[in-house]
Amino acid sequence: MQTLAKPRLARVAAAVALAATAAGAALPAHAAGEAKNIIFFLGDGMGPVPKTAARIYKYGEAGSLTMDTLPYTARVKTYSLDAQTTDSAPSMAAYMTGVKQRNEVLGMNGDTVAVAPGKDPVTGVSNAVNNCLPTNGAAVTTLIEYAIAKGKATGAVTTARLTHATPAATYAHICHRDTEYEIARQAVPGGAGFNARLGNGVDVLMGGISSYWRPYNAATTPKGRPDGRDLVAELQAKGYSYASDLTSFNALPTAAGTKVIALFDQALSQGHMSYEADRDPTKEPSLAEMTVKAIDILSKNSNGYFLMVEGGRIDHALHGTNAYRAVTDTVAFDDAIKAALGKVDLSNTLIVVTADHDHTMAFNGYGKKGTPILGLNVNYATGRNSLDADGLPYTTLVFGGGSNRPDVRATLDSETVQGKDYLQEVVIRRGAPGSETHGGGDVQLYSTGAGSKSFKGTIDNTRVFTLVKSAGGL
Repeated sequence: MQTLAKPRLARVAAAVALAATAAGAALPAHAAGEAKNIIFFLGDGMGPVPKTAARIYKYGEAGSLTMDTLPYTARVKTYSLDAQTTDSAPSMAAYMTGVKQRNEVLGMNGDTVAVAPGKDPVTGVSNAVNNCLPTNGAAVTTLIEYAIAKGKATGAVTTARLTHATPAATYAHICHRDTEYEIARQAVPGGAGFNARLGNGVDVLMGGISSYWRPYNAATTPKGRPDGRDLVAELQAKGYSYASDLTSFNALPTAAGTKVIALFDQALSQGHMSYEADRDPTKEPSLAEMTVKAIDILSKNSNGYFLMVEGGRIDHALHGTNAYRAVTDTVAFDDAIKAALGKVDLSNTLIVVTADHDHTMAFNGYGKKGTPILGLNVNYATGRNSLDADGLPYTTLVFGGGSNRPDVRATLDSETVQGKDYLQEVVIRRGAPGSETHGGGDVQLYSTGAGSKSFKGTIDNTRVFTLVKSAGGL
């Protein structure tokens, strides 16, 4: 028996080695520091259920989003230093710095206490530009700052405000995420309040809303800067090209050394760029278009680049329990990932896709395969609408909290619940639309390219920073 076992074991070992060789040929192993380029995709609020709903909406139960096809996966713990359920500031800052921070804090160490914006923590005097004392904690280095120190090009692209928590976590340090006038001035090379760790500045900055960058004007910019500075003009004086609509965006240069500030006000009343469902493609670029433009610019740097791309409005739709806009913005985010994969060389580029936190969206009932994910739940066994205890139909997607909890449920119809303005029903009534909270569950991570095989298992969000930093040799 022993004589026969040895050849059999040898054949098994040879087969395993052959399989490993084949897998290695398709997905080569990469040493630390081999990722010349890094693209970090962040779907704000894109927990497992919203992502699954988007996949079914676009491709059906058996289909795949582009992110689903990436070969390496992990689950990420998202808690902040002081909360089971994080907000976007410390969760994104943990990815960018490797340091756990308190809710509302951006790019600071764990000693930093969040201070309500608009007031000096000692005097109580209103101060809209900077509400942090120098003694309140200390700044910690971000991945963009590490990349700049290595001579790499850098960029931050988002469909949210450019001064919102996620993009701000890449380039700013502040004790409260809502102090956005201060966040904006940290990005302007040489100006008062500039974050000197950014050297000559972040090369590509694209996102929503110019108010925090332009001076106050009662008629044109009523939410403009109270200090009177025109940060866009200051950036242009430093060699930045400016875009504010699709025409000027398409005209942006992409030559080596290009620097860009792009601020889109087409959805000014919403305070961000447009939801994908509402975007006018003749006036406002998509997230995929901004991603491609950023890669075209940053890839001219011979030392490589670090780019952060955020699907920021996924989160806002989820806060509003508006499943239609949440899934369509998730699909637009996935389209940006697909566009990036078509532009890069994975032998020297790491792509990471993840979320900063979950939401309270729930996948409800025993729905029949093929039932519209935004529609009424249809029971797989009977083919008829699933009913609640009062005999009323309900939707497959619901939320734990939010605004739409009537005292008495009405009879729902399929056309209404699939409309883009319908707000899904909730368990806990919390107030006005937009009041749904984040969820504290783990989120998914997907990766491919140089250094990607290290992303696996259930890991802390601070560990993601360590893996990205190592892969890029930062």
